Amino acid sequence: MSLRDKYEVVIGLEVHAQLLTKTKAYSSDENIYGEAPNTKTSIISLGHPGTLPRSNAKVIEYAVKMGIAVGADIRERNEYARKNYFYADLPKGYQITQDTTPICNGGTIQIKDAEGKPKKIKITRIHMEEDAGKSIHDLDPFHTLIDLNRAGVPLIEVVSEPDVRSSDEAYQYINEVRKLVRYLDICDGNMEEGSLRCDANISVMLKGASEFGTKVEVKNMNSTRNVKRAIEFEIDRQIALLEEGKEVSHETRSFNAANNSTISMRHKEEANDYRYFPEPDLQVVIVTQEYIEKVKNSLPPLPSELFQKFTTEFGLSNYDASILTDEKGIALYYNELCGSTKNYKSAANFVNGSVKSYLNEKAISIAEFCIKPKRLASLITIVDQGKVSNTVATSKVFPAMLVCNDTADKIATDNKWIQESDSDALVDYIKLAIAKYPEKAKDYKEGKKGLIGLFMGEVMKLSKGQADPKLANQLLKNQLEK
Repeated sequence: MSLRDKYEVVIGLEVHAQLLTKTKAYSSDENIYGEAPNTKTSIISLGHPGTLPRSNAKVIEYAVKMGIAVGADIRERNEYARKNYFYADLPKGYQITQDTTPICNGGTIQIKDAEGKPKKIKITRIHMEEDAGKSIHDLDPFHTLIDLNRAGVPLIEVVSEPDVRSSDEAYQYINEVRKLVRYLDICDGNMEEGSLRCDANISVMLKGASEFGTKVEVKNMNSTRNVKRAIEFEIDRQIALLEEGKEVSHETRSFNAANNSTISMRHKEEANDYRYFPEPDLQVVIVTQEYIEKVKNSLPPLPSELFQKFTTEFGLSNYDASILTDEKGIALYYNELCGSTKNYKSAANFVNGSVKSYLNEKAISIAEFCIKPKRLASLITIVDQGKVSNTVATSKVFPAMLVCNDTADKIATDNKWIQESDSDALVDYIKLAIAKYPEKAKDYKEGKKGLIGLFMGEVMKLSKGQADPKLANQLLKNQLEK
């Protein structure tokens, strides 16, 4: 038994998603990533005396969307709070957030456990808040630089219950959250740019213990892979401390991706250290049931719904459905494609194969793809009709469809790619091929069945590649076995 087998890992995750609103959470400052430092700010987001914040209605809508998507209870009466602490990049000296009245409570995110079985990770709360500015440490060797463009950018924070039991489950959970916010069009999910950030609360305890161990919060993880690496390191670090008879400190640590380790930042603050109190400058927001229904009716199909449809109605494997639903644009393209063809498996193969390869090669999104679903269905149709082989469809017809607007049938006909399916014509080619290799035909009859490839090659050559391979193969066997 390994050392890890003695312990159980307990993980809770806090995911911060920057919302894709035009303006900031409580001011009219533009919410744009990548602008010149300190150019997207104002006296309101800086908290100058005499200025007053105002709630952004889109932030409330996006928070409600996320709540509905995870099956949470949406709160009717929403109050704002001030969370007070000092950071150089927090210009007001406090953050406007929600404390005792988060807009969403409950809900679940579904992942798979170590055995591949569905597992639901419960959500504690989703609340609205604003982001801090950004401290930059690597541009000046002697000073920390401050960019306040991000100050006031709207966030939702999704806080899970401590239901995660491994780094792999954490990895899946974050990917599912990222997939959801992208489907809902409320966040772009780019962890590398900081628009989706994750803090992990990690503890270990002996198996069978009734109390959780001391939790440690790990921050500064800018990819799902780094979340997984940080958790793995922290599990080993905490187990090593306990095995040495030492205590795990309740602290906040930072992940260093360069050497794959965590380092102590500060001892963990308690809630009372933040001196939460009601935000005096913002009114209570009432979210009515009528409003919730209106938002619900505006939601796009969610990944879980499309996965269910693809596996049950379309009969795809879990693997194919999972790949197709990984990205909203691809999933919706495939769903529309299946409105024009009943060969759902072939449609999945084309989308996951030729279409995705082209998008990756050109570094474009499915929204920029020139072949609309109905036209791609025409390619699947001529393969199903036996007019062209799958090889010709992918290697010749599909590339031609990328540079003109004709249907697949017209392209194949104009280029003489329609395969020969006339039995009499094929038999003529086959007889010529057999006549060319009489000794090989004799060897075939005596049991050397591998020679079928030689004759098929000759048939394809004689037909200039237009023989229907399946039909030709069957007719060839009939002739050789006479």
